[in-house]
Amino acid sequence: MSNRVAIVGIGQTTHSGRRPYVNDGELIYDAVTKALADADLSINDMESVMAGNMDLFEGHALNDAMLNLYSGAAGRPGFKMNTGGTVGTMMAIQGWYHVASGLYDIVLVIGWEKHDEGLVTPAISTITDPAVDRHFLVGAIGGLATVSVAYMQRSGCKLEHAAMVRADASHAASRNPNAHMREIYSVEDVMNARMVMYPLNLLMCCPTSLGATALVLASESKAKKICKKPVWMKDHVTVHVEYGGAQFGIGEKRWTSHMEAGAKLFKRNHITKPMVETQVFEMYDPFAFAIPMWLEDFLVCEPNEGWKLVEKGALKLSGEYPVSPSGGVLCTNSIGDSAILRVAEAALQVRGDAGEHQVDREVKQALASGFGGSYWSDLLLLSKTMD
Repeated sequence: MSNRVAIVGIGQTTHSGRRPYVNDGELIYDAVTKALADADLSINDMESVMAGNMDLFEGHALNDAMLNLYSGAAGRPGFKMNTGGTVGTMMAIQGWYHVASGLYDIVLVIGWEKHDEGLVTPAISTITDPAVDRHFLVGAIGGLATVSVAYMQRSGCKLEHAAMVRADASHAASRNPNAHMREIYSVEDVMNARMVMYPLNLLMCCPTSLGATALVLASESKAKKICKKPVWMKDHVTVHVEYGGAQFGIGEKRWTSHMEAGAKLFKRNHITKPMVETQVFEMYDPFAFAIPMWLEDFLVCEPNEGWKLVEKGALKLSGEYPVSPSGGVLCTNSIGDSAILRVAEAALQVRGDAGEHQVDREVKQALASGFGGSYWSDLLLLSKTMD
């Protein structure tokens, strides 16, 4: 690939649980308008517009075609992604390929979802094998509860540590004006929430949100002219696991897609101390055990050390290694934009423009991840420079 690629414009809507007076197109238009304003460009400067979300979650298919006037895609070449929870990070990666290849110099990528107009669980349930495990893995909760129990058993993590994660996320989200759930919860509040499926209670699971996020990506020659603070997409890794027991990562020989993604990204960028050489991680964290467990799986920390970092307060907004300082998916989950929102929030941290939820340390490099389906993983490395 010949071109280096930077994020030069970032736009996101406020996120909420229900907005019946706003349609999908208006959500997209809001995010796109903000991204273009951030880059000081117009829609006429966009050479391609790419959009992605989870078809059928709102009860209709090919919705990008219906919404092309709102997104600015009308009359321009485009691309649609629909890969599950990773759709947002795949939009960013797809935009990277289109610019890095030299096909375009400036592209607009969009992720969105409007969850107040359709049911998610019936669609998600169809990914599981009907003869093996669909009867107890209805929707996402069954699988996430399974991996949570397995993590507790092998690592020594307790329910209290997951409650600490959720309480920390609530404090971070309270400082993020675009987050959906901004209420502050104590560890006791989380522990006393209604159980959904052991060990996950209502507050340990992500909400159902709606919103949109848009990014403007540009080649190196354009980025340096457009933006004073470009954020470089230094590297990215995508790993998909064929459906089967491997997606749960249970057993003596655990090797999940997260582990593969972390190993590849760190090796080829010569990163040996991720918690030193990167300064923040916007993780796709749809349940409270995800942060300690997946820090280990991404090889950011040693096995069985994730929950100890939680206990020490190291992962808080002002901690040694902030994880999801925006409040993460635990507080905002409009699936089509959940992963691209991780990229946007990580980029804001690199730029130093995250506002009240900006971390205390200088961010030279940041990680962002996407997660979905049968353990499909995206891991991106963003940087202040291309060095």
